[in-house]
Amino acid sequence: MLYYLFSYLEEQFQLPGASLFGFITFRAAMAFVLSLGISTIYGKRIILFLQRQQVGETVRDLGLAGQNQKAGTPTMGGIIIITATLIPVLLLAQLDNIYVVLLIVTTLWMGMIGFTDDYIKVFKKNKDGLKGRFKVLGQVGLGIIVGATMYFHPGITIKEEKVTPINAQELVIQSPIREFNDAEKSLKTTIPLFKENEFDYSSLITWISPGLVKWSWLIFIPIVILIVTAVSNGANLTDGIDGLAAGTSAIVVITLALFAWISGNIVFSDYLNVMYIPNSGEMTVFITAFAGALVGFLWYNTFPAQVFMGDTGSLTIGGIIAVLAIATRKELLIPVLCGVFFMENLSVIMQVSWFKYTKKRFGEGRRVFLMSPLHHHYQKLGIHESKIVVRFWIINILLAIISIVTLKVR
Repeated sequence: MLYYLFSYLEEQFQLPGASLFGFITFRAAMAFVLSLGISTIYGKRIILFLQRQQVGETVRDLGLAGQNQKAGTPTMGGIIIITATLIPVLLLAQLDNIYVVLLIVTTLWMGMIGFTDDYIKVFKKNKDGLKGRFKVLGQVGLGIIVGATMYFHPGITIKEEKVTPINAQELVIQSPIREFNDAEKSLKTTIPLFKENEFDYSSLITWISPGLVKWSWLIFIPIVILIVTAVSNGANLTDGIDGLAAGTSAIVVITLALFAWISGNIVFSDYLNVMYIPNSGEMTVFITAFAGALVGFLWYNTFPAQVFMGDTGSLTIGGIIAVLAIATRKELLIPVLCGVFFMENLSVIMQVSWFKYTKKRFGEGRRVFLMSPLHHHYQKLGIHESKIVVRFWIINILLAIISIVTLKVR
Protein backbone atom coordinates (compact mmCIF):
# COMPACT_ATOMS: atom_id res chain seq x y z
CA MET A 1 0.00 0.00 0.00
CA LEU A 2 2.85 2.37 0.78
CA TYR A 3 4.28 1.62 -2.65
CA TYR A 4 1.13 2.93 -4.33
CA LEU A 5 0.81 5.87 -1.93
CA PHE A 6 4.35 7.14 -2.56
CA SER A 7 4.04 6.49 -6.29
CA TYR A 8 0.98 8.74 -6.27
CA LEU A 9 2.72 11.41 -4.17
CA GLU A 10 5.72 11.40 -6.50
CA GLU A 11 3.57 11.62 -9.60
CA GLN A 12 1.22 14.31 -8.33
CA PHE A 13 3.36 16.40 -5.98
CA GLN A 14 6.98 15.44 -6.75
CA LEU A 15 7.45 14.67 -3.05
CA PRO A 16 11.20 14.45 -2.25
CA GLY A 17 12.29 10.92 -1.43
CA ALA A 18 9.09 9.31 -2.70
CA SER A 19 10.97 7.83 -5.65
CA LEU A 20 12.86 5.56 -3.23
CA PHE A 21 9.81 3.33 -3.07
CA GLY A 22 10.24 2.60 -6.75
CA PHE A 23 13.46 0.70 -6.00
CA ILE A 24 13.09 -2.95 -5.16
CA THR A 25 16.29 -2.96 -3.10
CA PHE A 26 15.00 -0.14 -0.85
CA ARG A 27 11.62 -1.78 -0.30
CA ALA A 28 13.29 -5.15 0.29
CA ALA A 29 15.54 -3.68 2.97
CA MET A 30 12.55 -1.95 4.58
CA ALA A 31 10.58 -5.21 4.48
CA PHE A 32 13.37 -7.09 6.24
CA VAL A 33 13.70 -4.48 9.00
CA LEU A 34 9.95 -4.22 9.50
CA SER A 35 9.35 -7.98 9.61
CA LEU A 36 12.29 -8.44 11.97
CA GLY A 37 10.83 -5.79 14.26
CA ILE A 38 7.34 -7.29 14.19
CA SER A 39 8.55 -10.84 14.90
CA THR A 40 10.83 -9.81 17.77
CA ILE A 41 8.70 -7.11 19.42
CA TYR A 42 5.23 -8.53 18.90
CA GLY A 43 6.43 -12.13 18.87
CA LYS A 44 6.75 -12.03 22.64
CA ARG A 45 3.14 -10.87 22.98
CA ILE A 46 1.95 -13.70 20.76
CA ILE A 47 3.91 -16.19 22.87
CA LEU A 48 2.31 -14.84 26.06
CA PHE A 49 -1.11 -15.11 24.40
CA LEU A 50 -0.43 -18.73 23.44
CA GLN A 51 0.63 -19.44 27.02
CA ARG A 52 -2.59 -17.95 28.38
CA GLN A 53 -4.56 -20.10 25.96
CA GLN A 54 -2.54 -23.13 27.13
CA VAL A 55 -1.43 -23.89 23.59
CA GLY A 56 1.38 -26.15 24.77
CA GLU A 57 3.35 -28.81 22.95
CA THR A 58 2.56 -32.43 23.79
CA VAL A 59 5.85 -34.32 23.68
CA ARG A 60 5.98 -37.99 22.77
CA ASP A 61 8.56 -39.96 24.71
CA LEU A 62 11.23 -40.86 22.16
CA GLY A 63 13.98 -41.38 24.70
CA LEU A 64 15.87 -38.22 23.72
CA ALA A 65 17.89 -36.17 26.19
CA GLY A 66 16.07 -33.07 27.49
CA GLN A 67 12.88 -34.00 25.66
CA ASN A 68 10.53 -33.95 28.64
CA GLN A 69 11.65 -30.42 29.55
CA LYS A 70 9.97 -29.14 26.37
CA ALA A 71 6.51 -30.31 27.36
CA GLY A 72 4.12 -27.40 27.61
CA THR A 73 6.21 -25.03 25.45
CA PRO A 74 3.81 -22.92 23.36
CA THR A 75 3.36 -24.17 19.82
CA MET A 76 1.62 -22.71 16.74
CA GLY A 77 4.37 -20.05 16.69
CA GLY A 78 4.18 -20.13 12.92
CA ILE A 79 1.56 -17.43 13.40
CA ILE A 80 4.46 -15.10 14.25
CA ILE A 81 6.23 -15.93 10.97
CA ILE A 82 3.09 -15.56 8.86
CA THR A 83 2.04 -12.26 10.47
CA ALA A 84 5.52 -10.75 10.34
CA THR A 85 5.78 -11.70 6.66
CA LEU A 86 2.41 -10.56 5.37
CA ILE A 87 2.25 -7.12 7.03
CA PRO A 88 5.44 -5.76 5.34
CA VAL A 89 4.42 -7.40 2.06
CA LEU A 90 1.00 -5.74 2.10
CA LEU A 91 2.63 -2.40 2.92
CA LEU A 92 5.63 -2.44 0.60
CA ALA A 93 5.13 -4.86 -2.30
CA GLN A 94 3.33 -4.38 -5.60
CA LEU A 95 0.12 -6.26 -4.86
CA ASP A 96 -0.83 -6.53 -8.53
CA ASN A 97 2.30 -8.57 -9.25
CA ILE A 98 1.28 -12.16 -9.98
CA TYR A 99 4.33 -13.61 -8.23
CA VAL A 100 3.53 -11.70 -5.03
CA VAL A 101 -0.13 -12.77 -5.23
CA LEU A 102 0.94 -16.40 -5.69
CA LEU A 103 3.22 -16.22 -2.64
CA ILE A 104 0.51 -14.63 -0.48
CA VAL A 105 -1.91 -17.39 -1.52
CA THR A 106 0.76 -20.00 -0.70
CA THR A 107 1.35 -18.49 2.74
CA LEU A 108 -2.34 -18.43 3.64
CA TRP A 109 -3.09 -21.84 2.10
CA MET A 110 -0.29 -23.76 3.80
CA GLY A 111 -0.69 -21.74 6.99
CA MET A 112 -4.33 -22.81 7.21
CA ILE A 113 -3.44 -26.48 6.70
CA GLY A 114 -0.75 -26.29 9.38
CA PHE A 115 -3.00 -24.32 11.74
CA THR A 116 -5.75 -26.95 11.40
CA ASP A 117 -3.25 -29.69 12.20
CA ASP A 118 -1.96 -27.87 15.28
CA TYR A 119 -5.49 -27.00 16.41
CA ILE A 120 -6.54 -30.65 16.36
CA LYS A 121 -3.42 -31.64 18.29
CA VAL A 122 -3.75 -28.96 20.96
CA PHE A 123 -7.47 -28.39 21.45
CA LYS A 124 -8.87 -31.77 20.38
CA LYS A 125 -6.10 -33.59 22.26
CA ASN A 126 -5.39 -35.76 19.23
CA LYS A 127 -1.63 -36.33 18.95
CA ASP A 128 -1.95 -37.41 15.32
CA GLY A 129 -3.45 -34.07 14.28
CA LEU A 130 -4.86 -33.66 10.80
CA LYS A 131 -4.95 -36.98 8.96
CA GLY A 132 -2.06 -37.44 6.55
CA ARG A 133 -4.30 -37.79 3.52
CA PHE A 134 -5.83 -34.38 4.16
CA LYS A 135 -2.37 -32.79 4.46
CA VAL A 136 -1.34 -34.37 1.18
CA LEU A 137 -4.62 -33.26 -0.40
CA GLY A 138 -3.89 -29.69 0.70
CA GLN A 139 -0.36 -29.86 -0.72
CA VAL A 140 -1.67 -31.28 -3.98
CA GLY A 141 -4.25 -28.49 -4.11
CA LEU A 142 -1.55 -25.86 -3.75
CA GLY A 143 0.55 -27.62 -6.40
CA ILE A 144 -2.39 -27.46 -8.82
CA ILE A 145 -2.91 -23.74 -8.10
CA VAL A 146 0.79 -22.93 -8.56
CA GLY A 147 1.27 -25.14 -11.61
CA ALA A 148 -1.86 -23.87 -13.35
CA THR A 149 -0.94 -20.24 -12.60
CA MET A 150 2.61 -20.69 -13.87
CA TYR A 151 1.33 -22.33 -17.03
CA PHE A 152 -1.77 -20.31 -17.91
CA HIS A 153 -1.31 -16.82 -16.42
CA PRO A 154 -0.24 -14.33 -19.12
CA GLY A 155 1.89 -12.34 -16.65
CA ILE A 156 4.33 -15.19 -16.07
CA THR A 157 6.79 -15.09 -18.94
CA ILE A 158 10.48 -15.14 -19.77
CA LYS A 159 12.59 -13.15 -22.23
CA GLU A 160 15.27 -14.94 -24.15
CA GLU A 161 18.40 -13.22 -25.34
CA LYS A 162 19.05 -12.91 -29.04
CA VAL A 163 22.34 -12.06 -30.71
CA THR A 164 22.22 -9.73 -33.70
CA PRO A 165 25.76 -9.17 -35.07
CA ILE A 166 26.05 -6.26 -37.47
CA ASN A 167 28.70 -7.68 -39.75
CA ALA A 168 31.74 -9.91 -39.64
CA GLN A 169 34.25 -7.01 -39.42
CA GLU A 170 32.54 -5.50 -36.37
CA LEU A 171 32.43 -8.89 -34.67
CA VAL A 172 36.23 -8.86 -34.62
CA ILE A 173 36.47 -5.63 -32.66
CA GLN A 174 33.36 -5.72 -30.48
CA SER A 175 30.91 -8.12 -28.85
CA PRO A 176 27.60 -8.81 -30.53
CA ILE A 177 24.81 -6.43 -29.68
CA ARG A 178 22.69 -8.05 -26.96
CA GLU A 179 18.96 -7.76 -27.20
CA PHE A 180 16.02 -9.66 -25.77
CA ASN A 181 13.09 -11.18 -27.61
CA ASP A 182 9.57 -10.24 -26.60
CA ALA A 183 8.20 -11.79 -23.42
CA GLU A 184 6.76 -15.23 -24.07
CA LYS A 185 5.13 -18.08 -22.19
CA SER A 186 7.59 -20.86 -21.54
CA LEU A 187 8.06 -24.00 -19.43
CA LYS A 188 11.81 -23.65 -19.50
CA THR A 189 13.82 -24.02 -16.33
CA THR A 190 17.49 -23.80 -15.40
CA ILE A 191 19.84 -26.78 -15.24
CA PRO A 192 22.78 -25.96 -12.95
CA LEU A 193 26.41 -26.42 -14.04
CA PHE A 194 25.66 -26.85 -17.76
CA LYS A 195 26.65 -24.31 -20.42
CA GLU A 196 23.42 -24.90 -22.32
CA ASN A 197 21.55 -24.66 -19.05
CA GLU A 198 17.91 -24.50 -20.05
CA PHE A 199 15.47 -27.40 -20.08
CA ASP A 200 11.93 -27.21 -21.44
CA TYR A 201 9.41 -29.37 -19.61
CA SER A 202 7.26 -29.49 -22.75
CA SER A 203 9.98 -31.62 -24.38
CA LEU A 204 8.88 -34.46 -22.08
CA ILE A 205 5.75 -34.78 -24.20
CA THR A 206 6.55 -33.12 -27.55
CA TRP A 207 9.08 -35.85 -28.40
CA ILE A 208 6.04 -37.98 -29.14
CA SER A 209 4.53 -35.33 -31.41
CA PRO A 210 5.10 -31.56 -31.65
CA GLY A 211 1.34 -31.08 -31.68
CA LEU A 212 1.14 -32.25 -28.08
CA VAL A 213 2.74 -29.01 -26.82
CA LYS A 214 -0.68 -27.69 -25.81
CA TRP A 215 -0.96 -30.60 -23.38
CA SER A 216 2.33 -29.82 -21.65
CA TRP A 217 0.44 -28.84 -18.50
CA LEU A 218 -0.31 -32.53 -17.97
CA ILE A 219 3.41 -32.98 -17.35
CA PHE A 220 4.23 -29.67 -15.71
CA ILE A 221 1.52 -29.54 -13.02
CA PRO A 222 2.30 -33.01 -11.56
CA ILE A 223 5.98 -31.98 -11.37
CA VAL A 224 5.00 -28.85 -9.44
CA ILE A 225 2.80 -30.94 -7.11
CA LEU A 226 5.74 -33.27 -6.44
CA ILE A 227 8.07 -30.36 -5.64
CA VAL A 228 5.59 -28.61 -3.34
CA THR A 229 4.81 -31.83 -1.47
CA ALA A 230 8.44 -32.89 -1.11
CA VAL A 231 9.77 -29.53 0.11
CA SER A 232 6.90 -28.85 2.52
CA ASN A 233 7.28 -32.33 4.02
CA GLY A 234 11.05 -31.82 4.21
CA ALA A 235 10.60 -28.59 6.17
CA ASN A 236 8.07 -30.32 8.42
CA LEU A 237 10.48 -33.16 9.19
CA THR A 238 13.35 -30.73 9.82
CA ASP A 239 11.33 -28.95 12.51
CA GLY A 240 12.36 -31.35 15.27
CA ILE A 241 14.87 -29.51 17.42
CA ASP A 242 15.16 -25.88 18.52
CA GLY A 243 16.13 -23.45 15.77
CA LEU A 244 16.86 -26.02 13.07
CA ALA A 245 14.00 -25.41 10.62
CA ALA A 246 13.91 -21.62 11.05
CA GLY A 247 17.68 -21.19 10.73
CA THR A 248 18.16 -23.41 7.69
CA SER A 249 15.09 -21.88 6.01
CA ALA A 250 16.45 -18.35 6.54
CA ILE A 251 19.66 -19.33 4.74
CA VAL A 252 17.69 -20.86 1.86
CA VAL A 253 15.34 -17.91 1.36
CA ILE A 254 18.12 -15.31 1.47
CA THR A 255 19.78 -17.24 -1.35
CA LEU A 256 16.49 -17.34 -3.25
CA ALA A 257 16.20 -13.56 -2.78
CA LEU A 258 19.46 -13.17 -4.69
CA PHE A 259 18.19 -15.46 -7.45
CA ALA A 260 14.90 -13.57 -7.71
CA TRP A 261 16.58 -10.18 -7.84
CA ILE A 262 19.09 -11.24 -10.51
CA SER A 263 16.46 -13.01 -12.63
CA GLY A 264 14.24 -9.94 -12.54
CA ASN A 265 17.05 -7.49 -13.37
CA ILE A 266 17.76 -7.23 -17.07
CA VAL A 267 21.32 -5.95 -16.56
CA PHE A 268 22.53 -8.61 -14.13
CA SER A 269 20.68 -11.47 -15.80
CA ASP A 270 22.38 -10.42 -19.04
CA TYR A 271 25.78 -10.15 -17.38
CA LEU A 272 25.51 -13.56 -15.70
CA ASN A 273 23.81 -15.05 -18.76
CA VAL A 274 20.89 -16.39 -16.74
CA MET A 275 17.22 -16.52 -17.66
CA TYR A 276 15.55 -13.10 -17.54
CA ILE A 277 12.12 -13.37 -15.91
CA PRO A 278 10.18 -10.08 -16.16
CA ASN A 279 8.55 -8.86 -12.92
CA SER A 280 10.11 -11.63 -10.84
CA GLY A 281 12.34 -9.16 -9.01
CA GLU A 282 9.31 -8.04 -6.97
CA MET A 283 9.50 -11.38 -5.16
CA THR A 284 12.61 -10.01 -3.44
CA VAL A 285 10.38 -7.82 -1.25
CA PHE A 286 8.36 -10.84 -0.15
CA ILE A 287 11.45 -12.97 0.41
CA THR A 288 13.26 -10.42 2.56
CA ALA A 289 10.12 -9.95 4.65
CA PHE A 290 9.96 -13.73 5.05
CA ALA A 291 13.66 -13.88 5.95
CA GLY A 292 13.24 -11.14 8.56
CA ALA A 293 10.31 -13.02 10.08
CA LEU A 294 12.38 -16.21 10.31
CA VAL A 295 15.35 -14.46 11.89
CA GLY A 296 13.06 -12.71 14.39
CA PHE A 297 11.36 -16.01 15.19
CA LEU A 298 14.78 -17.51 15.90
CA TRP A 299 15.14 -15.02 18.76
CA TYR A 300 12.59 -17.11 20.66
CA ASN A 301 13.11 -20.47 19.00
CA THR A 302 16.82 -21.07 19.64
CA PHE A 303 17.71 -23.44 22.48
CA PRO A 304 16.01 -23.51 24.91
CA ALA A 305 13.00 -22.62 22.76
CA GLN A 306 10.32 -20.35 24.18
CA VAL A 307 7.99 -21.26 21.31
CA PHE A 308 7.70 -23.90 18.59
CA MET A 309 6.51 -23.05 15.09
CA GLY A 310 4.34 -26.15 14.80
CA ASP A 311 2.96 -27.29 11.47
CA THR A 312 1.53 -23.78 11.12
CA GLY A 313 5.08 -22.63 10.49
CA SER A 314 6.88 -25.63 9.02
CA LEU A 315 4.35 -26.45 6.30
CA THR A 316 4.14 -22.77 5.37
CA ILE A 317 7.93 -22.47 5.17
CA GLY A 318 8.20 -25.51 2.92
CA GLY A 319 5.41 -24.35 0.63
CA ILE A 320 6.88 -20.87 0.22
CA ILE A 321 10.38 -22.18 -0.52
CA ALA A 322 9.01 -24.61 -3.11
CA VAL A 323 7.00 -21.90 -4.89
CA LEU A 324 9.97 -19.50 -4.83
CA ALA A 325 12.23 -22.11 -6.40
CA ILE A 326 9.66 -22.86 -9.11
CA ALA A 327 8.96 -19.18 -9.82
CA THR A 328 12.67 -18.35 -10.18
CA ARG A 329 13.14 -21.44 -12.39
CA LYS A 330 15.67 -22.89 -9.92
CA GLU A 331 13.71 -25.94 -8.76
CA LEU A 332 16.39 -28.33 -10.03
CA LEU A 333 18.72 -26.75 -7.46
CA ILE A 334 16.45 -27.80 -4.57
CA PRO A 335 18.42 -30.97 -3.66
CA VAL A 336 21.49 -28.76 -3.21
CA LEU A 337 20.07 -25.52 -1.84
CA CYS A 338 17.60 -27.36 0.42
CA GLY A 339 20.15 -30.05 1.18
CA VAL A 340 19.20 -30.28 4.86
CA PHE A 341 15.53 -30.81 3.98
CA PHE A 342 16.59 -33.35 1.38
CA MET A 343 18.73 -35.29 3.89
CA GLU A 344 15.93 -35.29 6.46
CA ASN A 345 13.44 -36.59 3.88
CA LEU A 346 15.87 -39.18 2.58
CA SER A 347 16.71 -40.44 6.06
CA VAL A 348 13.04 -41.15 6.79
CA ILE A 349 12.52 -42.86 3.42
CA MET A 350 15.62 -45.03 3.94
CA GLN A 351 14.68 -45.89 7.52
CA VAL A 352 11.09 -46.87 6.76
CA SER A 353 11.94 -48.74 3.52
CA TRP A 354 14.79 -50.72 5.06
CA PHE A 355 12.74 -51.55 8.17
CA LYS A 356 9.84 -52.89 6.10
CA TYR A 357 12.14 -54.81 3.76
CA THR A 358 14.12 -56.51 6.53
CA LYS A 359 10.98 -57.29 8.51
CA LYS A 360 9.45 -58.98 5.49
CA ARG A 361 12.63 -60.89 4.63
CA PHE A 362 14.08 -61.72 8.04
CA GLY A 363 11.03 -61.42 10.28
CA GLU A 364 12.65 -58.60 12.22
CA GLY A 365 12.85 -54.95 11.21
CA ARG A 366 16.31 -53.40 11.08
CA ARG A 367 17.30 -49.76 11.04
CA VAL A 368 19.76 -47.70 9.04
CA PHE A 369 19.85 -44.91 11.64
CA LEU A 370 19.42 -44.97 15.38
CA MET A 371 16.37 -42.79 14.77
CA SER A 372 14.97 -40.73 11.93
CA PRO A 373 14.73 -37.94 10.83
CA LEU A 374 18.48 -37.52 10.68
CA HIS A 375 18.84 -34.93 13.46
CA HIS A 376 17.42 -37.44 15.96
CA HIS A 377 20.13 -39.93 14.94
CA TYR A 378 22.79 -37.50 16.12
CA GLN A 379 20.85 -36.83 19.31
CA LYS A 380 20.89 -40.57 19.98
CA LEU A 381 24.67 -40.47 19.55
CA GLY A 382 24.76 -38.07 22.49
CA ILE A 383 25.46 -34.83 20.59
CA HIS A 384 23.72 -31.81 22.11
CA GLU A 385 20.96 -30.40 19.94
CA SER A 386 22.53 -26.92 19.85
CA LYS A 387 25.67 -28.38 18.29
CA ILE A 388 23.61 -30.36 15.79
CA VAL A 389 21.68 -27.24 14.78
CA VAL A 390 24.78 -25.07 14.30
CA ARG A 391 26.50 -27.78 12.25
CA PHE A 392 23.45 -28.18 10.05
CA TRP A 393 23.41 -24.39 9.58
CA ILE A 394 27.06 -24.50 8.51
CA ILE A 395 26.30 -27.28 6.03
CA ASN A 396 23.38 -25.28 4.65
CA ILE A 397 25.53 -22.14 4.28
CA LEU A 398 28.04 -24.19 2.28
CA LEU A 399 25.25 -25.58 0.08
CA ALA A 400 23.87 -22.05 -0.42
CA ILE A 401 27.29 -20.84 -1.57
CA ILE A 402 27.53 -23.76 -3.99
CA SER A 403 24.08 -22.86 -5.32
CA ILE A 404 25.12 -19.23 -5.87
CA VAL A 405 28.31 -20.33 -7.60
CA THR A 406 26.24 -22.26 -10.16
CA LEU A 407 25.12 -18.88 -11.56
CA LYS A 408 28.56 -18.50 -13.11
CA VAL A 409 30.16 -21.96 -13.16
CA ARG A 410 28.97 -23.83 -16.24
